[in-house]
Amino acid sequence: MASKVSLKSKGKTTNKGSKGSDERSVAQSVKEWSTWAMKKAKVVTHYGFIPLIIVIGMNSEPKPQLSQLLSPV
Repeated sequence: MASKVSLKSKGKTTNKGSKGSDERSVAQSVKEWSTWAMKKAKVVTHYGFIPLIIVIGMNSEPKPQLSQLLSPV
């Protein structure tokens, strides 16, 4: 399920130095990094949302017991 993001370009590389290929590689890098960041943000949100709600509940007034926060009643 975990995928690696490679910053190396695949395929043949030429040293002709055209501006279009540089911009394409920059655009590809930005796309790869944004995809990587969104995947990490999704995981952090998934595992961090419920603990965040519990912490916010524990810091509210009146101070509830942990069992009161976790019980559905």
